[in-house]
Amino acid sequence: MARPDKAADVAEIAENFRTSSATVLTEYRGLTVAQLKTLRRNLGESSQYAVVKNTLTKIAAREAGVEGLDDLLKGPSAIAFIKGDPVEAAKGLRDFAKANPLLIIKGGYMDGRALSAAEINKLADLESREVLLAKLAGAMKGSLSQAAALFNAPLANAARTIEALRVKAEADPSVIGGAGAAAPAAEAPAVEEAVPAEAADDVVAPEAPAEVEAVEAEAPADAEASAVEAEAPSAEAEVVDSAEETTEDAAEAVSEDAPAAEGETTEG
Repeated sequence: MARPDKAADVAEIAENFRTSSATVLTEYRGLTVAQLKTLRRNLGESSQYAVVKNTLTKIAAREAGVEGLDDLLKGPSAIAFIKGDPVEAAKGLRDFAKANPLLIIKGGYMDGRALSAAEINKLADLESREVLLAKLAGAMKGSLSQAAALFNAPLANAARTIEALRVKAEADPSVIGGAGAAAPAAEAPAVEEAVPAEAADDVVAPEAPAEVEAVEAEAPADAEASAVEAEAPSAEAEVVDSAEETTEDAAEAVSEDAPAAEGETTEG
């Protein structure tokens, strides 16, 4: 039958196993009480360093469901029950063991499995939770900044492009459809005003009546000329007839004068 004090010790150790995020088993042979106090202080309030009896610890480990520690529970044993960051506690134990070689790290237990001394040292080489969180926060912040810059880049480029188009459109409205359409609309009256001038050249057709009148006016003249030409032969005919009549008269006169002359000659 177990004594009440031993049962209480087993229950306490088992509870420490259950509530700890990790445990590290050490051998403290040769360390003074002052050195042990220094070690506890280095581990901080989030960890509990306790000297234990191997037999009671084995029973408590079985009750807590912790396996794989029986081979480590030999010789003088002390366990660091870590309630905070395991990395920080592992760093504290490693650094203290370097300064005090009498402290020997035998192994530990974390995340449902037993750890060797080498694995504890690797755990101590990791960065602490605070450092990791700080780096994670920095990485997340950088990623968010990059994401924000990535998302804002198209908007910024679009804004710069629109501004450039606006400035260029002010100088040359035909650059963009809206301003280009407005410009022809504004120029439309000028075109419409210019159309009459051009139409005036094309509307020379109305002057055709004047030309027709001129042609019609010239037509009588041509008719008169034709009439004159038609009358000209009759005039020439009259002149010829007059000439013929004159010739005939002259001939008759000559013929009448001829006998008289002959008579005079005979008489003479």
